Order: sequence, then structure tokens, then C-alpha cells
Amino acid sequence: MSKLDKKALEKLKINLSQEQYNICFLKGTEPPHSGKYTDNFTSGVYECVVCKKPLFYSNSKFHSDSGWPSFDSPVDAKNIEYQNDDSLTMLRTEILCATCGSHLGHAFDDGPTATRKRFCINSLALNFVPK
Repeated sequence: MSKLDKKALEKLKINLSQEQYNICFLKGTEPPHSGKYTDNFTSGVYECVVCKKPLFYSNSKFHSDSGWPSFDSPVDAKNIEYQNDDSLTMLRTEILCATCGSHLGHAFDDGPTATRKRFCINSLALNFVPK
């Protein structure tokens, strides 16, 4: 859950578009293959769009054919939190930013790399900072 106080979090929320707010705080999902970072493989770091916490390095990104940006490991395990999500009549693992509590996407254990992880993230929950 968010470690920011309510006033600080409200200030950050006003900088989001309606679509970003829907993803980050109403746990929405952008349509597959619609996100601006799905096919971005430029070197850099992906950070939380709300609080700017670094979440994923570009070298952990892979093409998954899922329609969303996919990563095999976070910048630091402490930067993300996990929650059970049974909202679609199936059990999934939701990923949240550990600093502000915004919804990022979901984690799966079917990745193609040695970690076997696939962090499936909404582009609208991310900001990309090129190297």
C-alpha cells in the first residue's frame, strides 16, 4: 500500500491523464497492443508515472506477444509490491508501485528468460527515461 500521505498522493494524481488515473488508481487495463512502450526497446529505465520510482531497466524487457510491455525482473524487488487479484474469476498476481501504491499490471510465471517471470505492465502506468 502507498507509503505517501494522502495529501502528497492527491497532488501527484492531478498530473495524470484520465486514462492514466483509470489504470493506476481504478486498476484498469489498456487495450493490448495500444501502449506506447509495447515495442520500445530503447536503452533506459521505466519509472512509475505517478511517483517516478525506477521500476524496470530496458535490458530486462522482452517481446512477449501479450500486447503489453513485458519485463523479467524489476530494478529492485523492494520497488514493487504484490497482491492477489481474483477480479476476473481467476487468480492472478497484481503488481503495484511500492512507493505510491499505483496499479502497474500483473506478474506471471511463464516468462522465456531464466527468471521465468513475465511482469506484464500497462504503458500508461510507466514513464520512460532514455539512457
